[in-house]
Parts: sequence; C-alpha cells; structure tokens
Amino acid sequence: MSWLDQRRVDLVTQTFLASFEYDGHSLPLMDRQRGIRKPAGMEAALSIRTVFTEPGGTPPYADAAGPDGLIRYKYRGNDPLHPENKALRRAYLDGLPLIWFVGIAPAQYKPVYPVWIVGDEPEQLQFAIALDQGQRLIKPGEDIGADTKRYMERLNQVRLHQPMFRARVLAAYDSHCALCRLGHVELLDAAHIIPDGRPHGDPVVPNGLAMCKIHHAAYDRNILGVRPDLVVDVQQDILDEIDGPMLRHGLQEMKGLRITVPSSRRSRPDRMRLEERYEEFRR
Repeated sequence: MSWLDQRRVDLVTQTFLASFEYDGHSLPLMDRQRGIRKPAGMEAALSIRTVFTEPGGTPPYADAAGPDGLIRYKYRGNDPLHPENKALRRAYLDGLPLIWFVGIAPAQYKPVYPVWIVGDEPEQLQFAIALDQGQRLIKPGEDIGADTKRYMERLNQVRLHQPMFRARVLAAYDSHCALCRLGHVELLDAAHIIPDGRPHGDPVVPNGLAMCKIHHAAYDRNILGVRPDLVVDVQQDILDEIDGPMLRHGLQEMKGLRITVPSSRRSRPDRMRLEERYEEFRR
C-alpha cells in the first residue's frame, strides 16, 4: 500500500501491478486469472478484484451494500472451502487489511485501500467488507439506527461510489473535458447530469460528463447547460458581461459548441437525463 501511495497513481493496470517487488523478488499485486490474490508462501489474501462491466451490463458478481451498510464481496465459486475463500477468511481472522482493485474500464482498475473483511456469511457465499476503521465496529447483520445508516451510506459514497464514478467517467472521456478538451487529470471532475441523491441521479457513466473544474462549477450553478442534442448553452447575462479572458474564452465562447462524447454508445450521456437537466437550466 505504501508502494502505491508513493507512485500517486489514480488508475492501475495488471502490467503496472506486476512490477512490484518484495525483498528482491517479483510479487504481482493482482492475479491475472483470479479475483482473489494470495501469493505463494502467504496464508492470507493480499488483494481482491472486481472486474469492469460495461454500462448497462450485468456484472458476474453482485457486490453491493447490505442493510447494515457494509459492502459484500462474493465468494470464489460456491465452495466456502475453496483455497481463495480460505485465504480471504484468514485475512478476516487475522484482521489484515486488503487492497481492492475495482475495474473502471477494460484493463484499468481503481485501487481502494485499506479495506478489511469484517464478516463471513457462507449461507450467502459472501464476505462483508469495511471501508474504514469506523465501519469495522459494525457487526455484520445487526440492526443499525438511522444515524448510523446515514453515516455508512455517506462513507460508502465518499470512499467507493464517488471515486469509482469519477474514474469511470474520466476513462470513458479519455481523461479530457467534454467542452474544452483540457487533458490534465488533476483539473478534471465527473459532473453529474442529474445531481446525486435525486431520482435518476445514479453514479453511472450515462449520468456523467467529464468536465474541467471551471466548467463543472458553471454547470452545477446553471451558468451553462448542455442541450439534449449535445450543444452547449450559456446564460444570457453571462454572454452580456464584460470581463477578462477567462470569461470570454472559458465560458462565452462555449455557446453553440458541441461537446465531445465517448466512442462507446453505452457510455454516452443519457438523452432523457440531459432533457431533464436542460429544462432546469432554462428555468
């Protein structure tokens, strides 16, 4: 985990993860074939992986939050005693942290770490995962109060769903702003078409637009909008205003521009969401 920290990488590939060495020996952090990585000579698992699923597709394993707010990670196969499941169980019994590699595009993964196994549910063929130390205090399956549930949901958003949404949207847009084509990842955001928490505001790629920070802020505040035909509109008072070059080039000259969208049709912005949001901009 320190090795990943030092490299400050947002996304990783299997080739990159295969370059890790420990004590002079190669020790890939991800298994090329399996979802659970247990290096030879270790009893406990080192990492887990969730494969990428195209927008609208069905993932092979349904990793999701339970009623207690904890994320579930499915067993390998149907045998609780499969060696990979036993390796995760050993990490659980020993309280060892894991790295979770979540697929956000073909052959690209977002590392989430540290995470911990905090429960083993063989009847459902799954483990319960905590995303931080606070979640480790939750007993899997227990009835949690409304305040604790809100805390768990918020933490899942901050630690998992929001980073995954950003990573998937930026990958779909080839890490460029859909409006101005700025390609500096550190200056890019994933803008929600329908805001998070509202109906149709799901953190999925068709509800996202890759935008630089200034265009994201302008979009969130309805200074600029995107029509259902993918053409940018700008509020009239902004067009009439006289200011410096950022206003002129960054906002005023965006009017009438057609945004760039992903090549994959499944990743392109959803027209119905665009219509709903553009009506809000017009109002």
